[in-house]
Amino acid sequence: MSDMITDCESLLGQSSVSGPDGRRGFLKVALGAGFAVAVLPVAAQNVIKTDSAGLVTGTMSVMVDGQAVPVYAAQPEGKTGLPVVLVISEIFGVHEHIADMARRFAKQGYLALAPDLFVRQGDSTKVASIPELMKGIIAKTPDAQVMADLDAVVAWAKQNGGDTSRLGITGFCWGGRITWLYAAHNPAVKAGVAWYGRLVGEPTPLQPSNPIDIAATLQVPVLGLYGGKDTGISQESIAKMKEALAKGGNKSEFVVYPDAGHAFNADYRPSYVAADAKDGFARCLAWFKTHGVA
Repeated sequence: MSDMITDCESLLGQSSVSGPDGRRGFLKVALGAGFAVAVLPVAAQNVIKTDSAGLVTGTMSVMVDGQAVPVYAAQPEGKTGLPVVLVISEIFGVHEHIADMARRFAKQGYLALAPDLFVRQGDSTKVASIPELMKGIIAKTPDAQVMADLDAVVAWAKQNGGDTSRLGITGFCWGGRITWLYAAHNPAVKAGVAWYGRLVGEPTPLQPSNPIDIAATLQVPVLGLYGGKDTGISQESIAKMKEALAKGGNKSEFVVYPDAGHAFNADYRPSYVAADAKDGFARCLAWFKTHGVA
């Protein structure tokens, strides 16, 4: 099955906007094709490549307040009524690694949707450095905009073969923080899995809350997967998050891998820790199953 779907009768259903050829359906925009410039060169010897055999994959788009938001989608071929998982990228956007993660979930029976949440601010896959990304795109991306975009993606999934009564979300780094926030924003989420997402920080007008701020009222169970050697996310912040979650009686849990640093699931980076990444993905799937997503 081709990676680029243009047929308006695709198994994933119709997009809410027209493609460049005038037909309603999947846009010919290759999200997930190649790695983000800021992470080059990649650690090619570790890169996992999940094929599309047995899957339908491609890029579609949803409209949010007049803006077309591209989404990389993957699902088992010939299936409908599928559980839905939102796959939220790191600051690098929906590049090859995130598309591969979506295919990994699709191989497990999910409709996996990875939206480009930076589309209004710029193409994060083409920015040359992390400092430029943080200043030029990430700092300018409002949390409220992200929540609205994800709401629209969920609505699209409900209309196009997804069973949103079985809705999960997972995200990496920046996407890990968003996983916590969206789990608080949308009570329809059954479970979340946050991979090394920041928990505390200084609020800004565009990003007024952090996970620690919503912890006491959070209802959705979130599994936090973190590295014990992560220099950007302290063990103290994890302890504070646990304490805040406990005050609200939330059933979220943390797994801290003592020998892992930040981005231990990023198989294209030197930070990759294969054993912990494999264990984390297994725990993610089990968490979704336990909490009614699978």
